[in-house]
Amino acid sequence: MDSSSSLIVCPECDALHYDQDIPADSIGRCMRCGTVLAAQHAGAMTRITMLALAALVLMVAAIFFPFLDLRSHGLEHRASILDAILAFSRGPMIMLSIAVAVLIVALPVLRLLALVYVFAPMALGWHPARHAKAAFRFAEQVKPWSMAEIFIIGVAVALVKVAGIAKVEIGPAFWALAALVLITVLKDTFMCRFTVWKTLARRNTGS
Repeated sequence: MDSSSSLIVCPECDALHYDQDIPADSIGRCMRCGTVLAAQHAGAMTRITMLALAALVLMVAAIFFPFLDLRSHGLEHRASILDAILAFSRGPMIMLSIAVAVLIVALPVLRLLALVYVFAPMALGWHPARHAKAAFRFAEQVKPWSMAEIFIIGVAVALVKVAGIAKVEIGPAFWALAALVLITVLKDTFMCRFTVWKTLARRNTGS
């Protein structure tokens, strides 16, 4: 193996390793620091596709269903994520509205759609979809900007502070978003980026 294309670099310590196929349900780790470099999980593509589709359904519920119900001094206000986005859609706070819409809704939805586009055909045993590499690259690039989990943490912190001045009831959208975050974490545990790139290259060449 003299070609540099047969080498992979550990993302943590930069150690070089020869690219080798590993058995099913096995994990390849860095010899120096132990970082997982490659993993082969049986049925991983099917699981990732199903989890991404489930996350899309939960996202729809999280957007439109009631998120919180606040009651104080005889007044009641029920709000969804869509209401939160539209609340700042006018005036100087419009940039906040756009940021919430993009980071909490648009980018997570686009990333999930891209993952379904990449994995669904291969899970069915077909060749990768056209531009599957570009779609997976996009999904990886927007991952740090998909902040649904940051939003749910922020809401949890805010609830602690608001609970002292108002009665707060958590709506179904809150639980849908919380479930979406858990599914996203589970989905990412099944997905080995290096193995995905390798599979896309191999199936595109028909080998």
